Amino acid sequence: MSPITDHPLRYALANELHARPFPAVAAPSRAAYLALKPAKNAAGRDRDADWAHLIALLDRFGAKHPAPGATHYFGTIGRHKLKWESHTEFVTYTIFGEGVADRPFDAATFGVFPEDWLETAPGVRVTSALIRIEVREGDEGIDEDVRDWLVPESVAISRVIEDDLVIAGDFRIDTSGHMRFAVFARPHVGARRVARVIQRLCEIETYKAMSMLGLSRARQLGPAMGQVDKKLRKLLGDMCQPGVDAALVLQELLEVSAELENTISQTDFRFGATGAYGTLVNQRIAVLREERFNGRQTFAEFMMRRFDPAMRTVKSTETRLHEMSARALRAGDLLRTRVDVERSAQNQDLLTSMDKRADLQLRLQKTVEGLSVVAISYYAVNLVLYILGPLEKTYGISKSVMAAGATPVVLVAVWLLVQRIRKHME
Repeated sequence: MSPITDHPLRYALANELHARPFPAVAAPSRAAYLALKPAKNAAGRDRDADWAHLIALLDRFGAKHPAPGATHYFGTIGRHKLKWESHTEFVTYTIFGEGVADRPFDAATFGVFPEDWLETAPGVRVTSALIRIEVREGDEGIDEDVRDWLVPESVAISRVIEDDLVIAGDFRIDTSGHMRFAVFARPHVGARRVARVIQRLCEIETYKAMSMLGLSRARQLGPAMGQVDKKLRKLLGDMCQPGVDAALVLQELLEVSAELENTISQTDFRFGATGAYGTLVNQRIAVLREERFNGRQTFAEFMMRRFDPAMRTVKSTETRLHEMSARALRAGDLLRTRVDVERSAQNQDLLTSMDKRADLQLRLQKTVEGLSVVAISYYAVNLVLYILGPLEKTYGISKSVMAAGATPVVLVAVWLLVQRIRKHME
């Protein structure tokens, strides 16, 4: 029996589920995280530049290169571990080191990334974070440490993964330009579980930062949308006024519709990405299976109070844009119908006018035909008189008598001839 033929993408799709494995990170340890993206057109960026930037970092430490075209990498650089990932709009670098710094969230931890290498990055920083991972048997001292390390009024802290770990963060940028997260792991927690939690924290921060780009775009659109909405309402009001030039209003309405469609085309990707990133933030928080720590707000509550309103603003702006566009399209359809009706009435008046003109032309034609019969008969009678001229001397018939007798005959003959020609033409 011949073997079964596999779909050409079977192995690639199956391996995609395992393309970004979690590293093993044993506590105590520390991590420095960096996410980069081009300022514009990040989805269409030059990915070769991202690749070259990664290779430049690996070459600094003589590390092995990943396979060409890879979208992820995990390896050793010096005394640290590096995890690199390429996403649709950004790339991320996470460096893990053993042990913790004497000074919590020491900016020197980020010094693993060479300064001159950072200066040549093919993009700008979306976010960066310092993560401190400690071993704690119980809850003693966690509250005090979090209060000293983070901004108290912004702190989110919770027990996660059935109280295997306690995580904390304030989502504020410190004086060195980084976010700060603290992870307290119980002694029995495995290195891979710790790594998964760190990965989730980095994803929450990155997706949050990426989704907030949509809020900035929505705020920029606010004044312009207000002006367009005001103009659209005025045009809709003009539609109801008697005697308004519907064609002129339709032209202005089409300009508004074009402006709205152009805005939608320019913001669809950003707003769609914002919705996707916002969903990922909530999903990543959900898989942590949070429990409240000493009555403090959890990550989910922090996001509900401060992140969700931003996402609702973006969604509201997107919905408003589409509703305005749909309203303009409906009004345009109504105006086009009105213009068509007015043009049909104008065409009917034109046809009626043309009928009247045709009737006048027919009357004029008949009049001209009558005159032409008289004119032709006049010349025909003269010709007949020339032909009958000899009879005047032979029979003594005067010219007047011959004219009197020939004229009726000629008139009838000419009239019959004209009628015959007319019937033949028709």
